Amino acid sequence: MILTVTPNPSLDRTYEVPALERGEVVRATGERMDPGGKGVNVSRAVAAAGRRTVAVLPLGGAPGALVAALLDAQGIEVAPVPVAGATRSNIALAEPDGVLTKINAPGPELSAQEQELLLDTVRAQSREADWIACCGSLPRGLAPSWYADLVTRAHAAGARIALDTSGRALSEALRARPDVVKPNAEELSAAVARPLATVGDALQAAEEVRALGARAVLASLGADGQLLVSEAGAWFGSARVSAVRSNVGAGDASLAGFLIAGGTGPEALASAVAHGATAVTLPGSVMPAPADLDPAAVTVTADIPLDRVLTEPTP
Repeated sequence: MILTVTPNPSLDRTYEVPALERGEVVRATGERMDPGGKGVNVSRAVAAAGRRTVAVLPLGGAPGALVAALLDAQGIEVAPVPVAGATRSNIALAEPDGVLTKINAPGPELSAQEQELLLDTVRAQSREADWIACCGSLPRGLAPSWYADLVTRAHAAGARIALDTSGRALSEALRARPDVVKPNAEELSAAVARPLATVGDALQAAEEVRALGARAVLASLGADGQLLVSEAGAWFGSARVSAVRSNVGAGDASLAGFLIAGGTGPEALASAVAHGATAVTLPGSVMPAPADLDPAAVTVTADIPLDRVLTEPTP
């Protein structure tokens, strides 16, 4: 069982638009409404693969009730933490060329009692978990050290932790030695406080993040592929993609694929790349099912192309 923890979930509305013109009336050609949040997306991808998952998330108001109903309809077990504030609603505008404009709301502020209930719920649900995936930004009220505390408690209980967050929440959590962290190129760049121009730069940054405490680093480099760096070695994975429709949740699908395949080694990286590459070809934040995947399109190698220039170098 893969347990996911999403401290700041959302109700996500995605509109497909022919072009985004500021100040004009833009008529959508398609729309979707999905339960959102990085951990929620991981659970959706795990469920799509036919694996058991439980999603722990604070929920409040009408948007929170709708998130729970949407997850239930997808066969995902929800362990809700009732909160007084309303769950946030996010909007994404997807253009035909793959450009995505997102408007993310801040979300509710959690009280001290709600924070403790959230930790208690994670503790209660983690007894059967093979992995705990802690994902996304922290809502108002939670200290930057909150993920670090959760990692420490989970390790004490014998659970493995996958962490997907950024900024100070990531730097604080690294000290607790999460089993794997999953930054994208921008987050990896921020973690080492310098720009990344090549795959070699990303590899060096991932090694430094490991030195800071992560036991393994699964780094998403967008269209350029993914890196896995661990004590056992380093591998680079890439895949052919026919056309990009929406990259919402692609990184979350990658993390789900990695954990589904065991969460270690080149086979898990191949699964992560396959899931991420397929996710970008689907509308909104639809998560890929096994029938959608194309393993033959994936290449994983220990011969990392160090000099390859990143399509989108970090600033």
